[in-house]
Amino acid sequence: MNSRRRLLARAGLTAGFAMLAGGGLLPRAAFATRPDKAFSAKEVDAALPEIGGDGASASEEINLQGPPGGLAENGAVVPIKVDTKLENVESISIFAKSNFNPLVAVYEFGEGAVPYVDTRIKMAESGDVVAVVKAGGKLYSTSKSVKVVAGGCG
Repeated sequence: MNSRRRLLARAGLTAGFAMLAGGGLLPRAAFATRPDKAFSAKEVDAALPEIGGDGASASEEINLQGPPGGLAENGAVVPIKVDTKLENVESISIFAKSNFNPLVAVYEFGEGAVPYVDTRIKMAESGDVVAVVKAGGKLYSTSKSVKVVAGGCG
């Protein structure tokens, strides 16, 4: 195929994608929204209304795992795992309370998805990591203390 035909084919694909997007025919995940107010909040309690609730109840059905022994050698890559036995999980949010902006991540789940997150976060200094799970329209939380040896957000 010559270069002119390739150009026309790519232009056609681009136009088709634009029509699908404009008509609302693409999946919702293609247009994910970000809770900007929650990410710019300076405290966990100020971010909670932006992710779907006013307060979170403590729950033992949330499993939050941090670095081995609660000691992170490098604050730039703190391993965090969150899973839960709660039903109808809509999202899992992770907070590092000692960060200037404590909300680190929000993961949204579709119906039937396994509520599990395995990630790395940045922590400015030692402090609590809080996992907030939205399930059935309510917020539940648990926390774990993490000691950072070397700084991560500086």
